[in-house]
Amino acid sequence: MRSVPLPTRRDTAVTLVTAVVSLATTLFAEQLLQDGAPSRPLAPWGLVWMAAAVAPLLWRSRYPAAVAAISAPLSVLYYPLGFPDGCVGLAGAIALFGAAADGRRWQAWTLAAAQFLVIHLWEALAYGAPRLGPALGMLAWCLVLVGSGELKRKHTEYRALARERADEAARTREESVRRRISEERVQLARDVHDTVAHNISLINVQAGTALYLIETEPERAAEALATIKRTSKETLRELRATLNVLRSADERAPRSPAPGLDRLAELAEGTRGAGLDVRVVRTGADRPLSANTQTAAYRIVQEALTNAVRHARATTVVVEVDVADDGVRLSVTDDGAASGEFTVGNGITGMRERAAALGGELAAGARPGGGFAVRARLPDRAEPGGPAGGGPASGDDSGARPRQPAAAAPAQEERQA
Repeated sequence: MRSVPLPTRRDTAVTLVTAVVSLATTLFAEQLLQDGAPSRPLAPWGLVWMAAAVAPLLWRSRYPAAVAAISAPLSVLYYPLGFPDGCVGLAGAIALFGAAADGRRWQAWTLAAAQFLVIHLWEALAYGAPRLGPALGMLAWCLVLVGSGELKRKHTEYRALARERADEAARTREESVRRRISEERVQLARDVHDTVAHNISLINVQAGTALYLIETEPERAAEALATIKRTSKETLRELRATLNVLRSADERAPRSPAPGLDRLAELAEGTRGAGLDVRVVRTGADRPLSANTQTAAYRIVQEALTNAVRHARATTVVVEVDVADDGVRLSVTDDGAASGEFTVGNGITGMRERAAALGGELAAGARPGGGFAVRARLPDRAEPGGPAGGGPASGDDSGARPRQPAAAAPAQEERQA
């Protein structure tokens, strides 16, 4: 069997105050009317009726409509029964207000109208004719009660909506912060991958060359070891620059600038140390490019060269950079042994993400005539009347060194990004 829930502290306090006020005013009215005694004494049935009207207020918050349906009629019918005229109607008023404030609109308005009609008809029968003044007063009293409950309900709904909006704004801010953190982590992972994959690939090739030539050609083995030293130093420098984004607020900012197109010659020279003939061809406008575009272009070329070193079995790589008014077009092609099918890994995925982040596009795949090609378009619209300089100048940066024997390199892996 389901038990009756216990009253709340607030309802208990309201009920006790209402009971005290109703009883005190009724006793006071009975004392004043002793000379003209009422038709019916307060005790015992008047007290029982009063208790029946006040007691349901204990569950006003849990069952507002039911409490109003009990307390309002009982408190109104108390007066026609001839008991002393106290503030017993206060219980019905509180019940009506609670029902309206809780959103029980039609119940509250129906009970208020019924209360008005009962009192008005009783006075018309008791006094032989309707009394307009008390009737209007009773009507105003009912309108004030239910109207106040409506205002309380509107205020409660407004506060609930304000809290909901504040919570939603807090969730939106938290999601935005988490999204920015996730994007920064992805960017950091991409930078680390580009830096480590390229330079470690060169170190791996040079280490294999040094081991292969250390007994037969020690001079060339020493040259390979020197390349390893230079490349590892560059790797550490770029890693420090990348990981410094995680520095504390009181630490100094990294001094190394972000890599750009001005370092392509250096990048090509490091790749030549792995035995590839790398040619860098720059064409197009001589204009400045944004830092984001320059960094993305550098990283795409770096990753393409890394794939050529690790997987292509290529002898020649051509890097073409064309700066136009609407952006930069990149092309990295090699003459390696590429098949029509290849595995898309972190390298190509990272290159595509870099291009897409700038609103550009990137395509990678085997060439019909053999080899592999990476082509990208990075939007970077020129500013009208902008200063010249900073962009890649037209020219051909070949400077290829004689390639090391193919036999000196370790067996290449199956092509993958």
